[in-house]
Amino acid sequence: MSTAHVPQQPQPARTGASPGPPPTPPYASEATRLLCVGTYLDPAFRDRVIEELHLNEQRFVAPSLGLDAARVLAHALRARRMELQWAAAILALWAAGAALTRGLLLVFVLPGLLLAFADRSRVRGTSRWQLPVFLMRCVGVLLFAGLLFFALKAAFTGDPIRAWQAWTVLVTLALVGVCERARRDQLARALTGSLSREAFPNAAADPAERGGGERFQRLKDRIRLEQHSPLIMYHEARPFCGAGTARDTWVLAVELKPDALKKEQRPLSNRAILDSIRPRLEQLRLPAEHAERAGLTVRDRLRRLEIDECVFLPAEGERSRAEAPFHPEAVAEHCARAVEEGGEKRRHFLRIRVGGWEEELVVTVFVRVHTQGRMLVLEIAPHVLLPVREDFKEASYSLQRNTLVARAADAALHVPGSAPTSLYLVGRAVVYVLRMLTGGYAQALPDGPALSVRELGSAPAGSQFQTMDVSRYLKSIQDRVASGVRAALADFGYQTGEFVQQVNNISNGGVHIGRVEGSTFAVGEHASASTTTGDFGPQEGSRPQKSPEPQKGLGTDDHE
Repeated sequence: MSTAHVPQQPQPARTGASPGPPPTPPYASEATRLLCVGTYLDPAFRDRVIEELHLNEQRFVAPSLGLDAARVLAHALRARRMELQWAAAILALWAAGAALTRGLLLVFVLPGLLLAFADRSRVRGTSRWQLPVFLMRCVGVLLFAGLLFFALKAAFTGDPIRAWQAWTVLVTLALVGVCERARRDQLARALTGSLSREAFPNAAADPAERGGGERFQRLKDRIRLEQHSPLIMYHEARPFCGAGTARDTWVLAVELKPDALKKEQRPLSNRAILDSIRPRLEQLRLPAEHAERAGLTVRDRLRRLEIDECVFLPAEGERSRAEAPFHPEAVAEHCARAVEEGGEKRRHFLRIRVGGWEEELVVTVFVRVHTQGRMLVLEIAPHVLLPVREDFKEASYSLQRNTLVARAADAALHVPGSAPTSLYLVGRAVVYVLRMLTGGYAQALPDGPALSVRELGSAPAGSQFQTMDVSRYLKSIQDRVASGVRAALADFGYQTGEFVQQVNNISNGGVHIGRVEGSTFAVGEHASASTTTGDFGPQEGSRPQKSPEPQKGLGTDDHE
């Protein structure tokens, strides 16, 4: 019997991190589990996952921060197989019933069409309480109830149709209801079985990993090779696909001016600046001195701060997805060459990642430095992945909470629309197979990712606590990055004042005035102008005076 193999992803070194439980591997994270749950609950989400990762096999997978996209795809395919199996069984019952009753059962398809269309309108975002949808549902329910009453009456009286035909109609509808209930029970067992918190970390026992066919097994290996690699193949229009929503990108450019107080200036490289930033970031993993001395367990997510280097390559120009340079030697060569070249298409970044709230809230900061023409350019691109959708979290046990009567009633309500819905599902599956066979995806030129599974399953906003955590992570990381750049400038004999001023202006949202000797200026709506004879502007290395709470660590070494 074959078993699933999920390779352990390499974990970055965490020098100085406080002791604690080992980090959860991406394939067992809570974010992965909830996205797998979502493939059973939301057909639209499932279809987009399958189309991106299974149909379009020419596309590289987006970086999967804190999750395993291959396992999400495995459950999406399993959910579709379960759906199609029940749809085929229900269609077979309708077809058999229609043949036995000489077409009489097909009369019940009309109210089913009305109810199925109303449900599709609600799923696509149209409120069920809008008048057209509401009336359609009312008409469908009343028509189905009337036809059912007529069939019950005919079963006992035999007029105007034969009693055996009426009983065949009733038995067929009852069997369809049993199938609808069994389908929901199987879904509930999947959500509370292999997708439960207790069972999910055991990927080898996951039935979804063992199915999917040869195509899935091949793509699963490709996804797991690409999704956590330091090499990121991107589409030109979506370079940071997978990282989440961009937050307050910094771009600073300062002139490299020799410091008159230093004896000499040494050539400053991009690598030297990055090497100055990294140890300061690693210090964020250290617990507070009081907690460390008291032997307390520190649970702050910064103790799991991940720091690595990645290189972005455009997907355009590659001959095939399989030939992309993902082997370690090629990745290392790209990183080594890209760090100093400052190219437009191949770009090197220092990547800092914090996975909070069980990998549901992921903050990633990309840092790029470039020195050329006696100029220093610093780019800081923060991105945030918001938590997984709330309905994915709440649905795991909701299908089994009702009483037996309520569950039977729920199945009965889906009987009228089961025929057109099942026909639609089977037809859509046939179209998908035809697209896969005739679309030429396997021979298409490689392409960058069009969407991210993780971004697709994210909620529109996080809680207030999560918003506070994002702000804290970003401010801590940005402060240490700026401190490392400032220290590198000073160590190599260059002035730091202009850089510090630009950082403070961006951080505080203020406007730096500089020297105002002999100038006329006014501040505030009702201020009056005056001429100064002294220097009231901030000196080199000081801060603009707008913010009442200046940040530490940008112009001094207080935090080091």
